[in-house]
Amino acid sequence: MDNLAKCLRYYIADRLNNDPGWKNLTVILSDASAPGEGEHKIMDYIRRQRAQPNHDPNTHHCLCGADADLIMLGLATHEPNFTIIREEFKPNKPKPCGLCNQFGHEVKDCEGLPREKKGKHDELADSLPCAEGEFIFLRLNVLREYLERELTMASLPFTFDVERSIDDWVFMCFFVGNDFLPHLPSLEIREGAIDRLVNIYKNVVHKTGGYLTESGYVNLQRVQMIMLAVGEVEDSIFKKRKDDEVKCFYCSS
Repeated sequence: MDNLAKCLRYYIADRLNNDPGWKNLTVILSDASAPGEGEHKIMDYIRRQRAQPNHDPNTHHCLCGADADLIMLGLATHEPNFTIIREEFKPNKPKPCGLCNQFGHEVKDCEGLPREKKGKHDELADSLPCAEGEFIFLRLNVLREYLERELTMASLPFTFDVERSIDDWVFMCFFVGNDFLPHLPSLEIREGAIDRLVNIYKNVVHKTGGYLTESGYVNLQRVQMIMLAVGEVEDSIFKKRKDDEVKCFYCSS
């Protein structure tokens, strides 16, 4: 990692000094010598930006990464202009080596050998594989609009606040698991756990008297009411899961 950091520092310095496209860029390198996980260091920087008196609220943020937690972290910043770039995942499709652009091995095993010719003049060769993948642009401002439509509730005993509701939604998604927490046994994403949590939340929040979270702190008494409601449907979830397993067993046998 230290060697990688040295190479990155050299690369950045070279581009800033010699590439006109980098002329007006400010580059911040946070390598392994700075403690913390990458995305959380980025989020901390964004929060520090927001705290500055000269912060422009129209600042656009663009984050590249495939981790689903980036969506939650981006929503939690409450920045209006936030885009996440993710490489499109195509199952069962082999990827070429990132160095020689050939199939059959990974970068760590690459020997840098030239591609074998197919035919005397390589006329039988397929078109060269493209190492560049396709990307998905996830615009969180659009997701926020969908969440606002989904979470808006009528006849609340308190004032509806979309920002507080989104914070609650992000918090509830922790129950279906993330990089640090396992999911609750009855809540599986593929079984529609997030939709089930939203429905429970909309039914119970009228009784809680307020939101589940506030400025990063959790109201445990209100969360307990959500958990009790989840407990009421757990038996039916486990029963349906068992019935589905039995059906799959008989279908495959």
